[in-house]
Amino acid sequence: MPAAIRMSKPLTLAATSLGFVVVQLDVTIVNVALPHIGSSLGGGVAGLQWVVNAYTLVFAAAILTAGALGDRFGAKRCFIIGFLVFTLASLGCGLAPNLAVLISARAFQGLGAAILVPCSLALLNHAFHDEHERTKAIGIWAAGASAALAAGPVVGGGLIAMIGWRSIFFVNLPLGIFGIWMTSRYAEESTQTRGRALDLAGQFIGMFALADLAAAMIEGGAIGWAHPLVLVAFLLFVLAAGTFVFVEIKVQAPMLPVSLFKNPTFSAATLIGLLMNTAFYGLIFMFSLYFQRVKHYTPLATGMAFLPMTVVVLLANLSVGPIATRFGLRVPILIGQVLLAIGCLTLIRISQNTSYRELGVQMLAMGAGVGLTVPPMTSALLGTVETKLSGVASGVLNASRQAGSVVGVALFGSFIERQRPFIPGIRMALMISVGVLLAGCLSAFLIRPENRGTKRLRVDRGPIGVNKCS
Repeated sequence: MPAAIRMSKPLTLAATSLGFVVVQLDVTIVNVALPHIGSSLGGGVAGLQWVVNAYTLVFAAAILTAGALGDRFGAKRCFIIGFLVFTLASLGCGLAPNLAVLISARAFQGLGAAILVPCSLALLNHAFHDEHERTKAIGIWAAGASAALAAGPVVGGGLIAMIGWRSIFFVNLPLGIFGIWMTSRYAEESTQTRGRALDLAGQFIGMFALADLAAAMIEGGAIGWAHPLVLVAFLLFVLAAGTFVFVEIKVQAPMLPVSLFKNPTFSAATLIGLLMNTAFYGLIFMFSLYFQRVKHYTPLATGMAFLPMTVVVLLANLSVGPIATRFGLRVPILIGQVLLAIGCLTLIRISQNTSYRELGVQMLAMGAGVGLTVPPMTSALLGTVETKLSGVASGVLNASRQAGSVVGVALFGSFIERQRPFIPGIRMALMISVGVLLAGCLSAFLIRPENRGTKRLRVDRGPIGVNKCS
């Protein structure tokens, strides 16, 4: 067997992992830079929320269409385009002269990320067909992202201290160039479904609904939850969300095939992703500001404060494969959600005088919870659909996760926009997180103990364009 063929799987895994690495790297790097960005370009907490949410909002809103594009035109081709968009947008972020331009460039970064993530999973699903082999590969894929999460705060803090906050975006340039080369050289193109149409109406309505919800939450913290504009925004969200569901049921080629949710494992994995990210990434935003505004840490010290937690995420990602193989996919997901909930519950008494040592164990538990949840959750969801629909399926999961991130940052950030001092807001965020994660624990029981041997979902076109599930 030629060496190129023998190495195609590991090199495909390396290329797709690098794509997820750059996507996750910008989460923690940007968080530690927020106070410096605010000092340099102006804007209060609401402006900093938009720096974070412009990225995650477009990521969440575009990822379903990006997954469909990967299925239609080939995941490899779209993955390379996503890398190019992300790299150029990173350059724009680094050169941004004001907050408006930075937020716009962050939105384009989100577009690149939306293309990268589902297409990377589609390439993995195409290369690794066996469930346990796929779970292990996804564990490595997630571990690479966890390594980026771990390195991001430290690298970002060091770069900010030595060069300035703009350098945190320029670091993506060499990574993007290398990723494009590696993908074009080693990855194999996935199965293409040329007949699949694009759901532009659903894309527009879905993006509007999510952007409107984020704006309502952010401005609710800035001008008050009872303000007429905030109430109108929430009403518009309800109308837009209802319209989105109606369109997705009726349209011939929906970007969100509602029939997929007939499978309880698919529905549970999607819901857990939404709930987990709402709590975890909302709290990452809060603790980034807590360490720097309340504890007066430097960006580098803030990065070091997050390092143990993100290292544990990495270690849990790497160890979850054997656990899932022995006990099934449900067990590590359930354990992960319980650990996250316990970590948040035991942090509720946090105060200005709480030492880092007192926070350490809880943050480690939260990191282990995320690391144990993501690979089996992703593998469980992908195991419910045919390979040719893996782009759409992974897009659904990641859209729900990014939507959770948008809601978490917008909602939790609103608590500190109006509440002074900082502590009541972070305590409220922790209490909400406990409730959200307990719901995730209950959802884990819907994950089938073993996907092996179950029938994968196949979405067919009905005579009038209504999806059928078989």
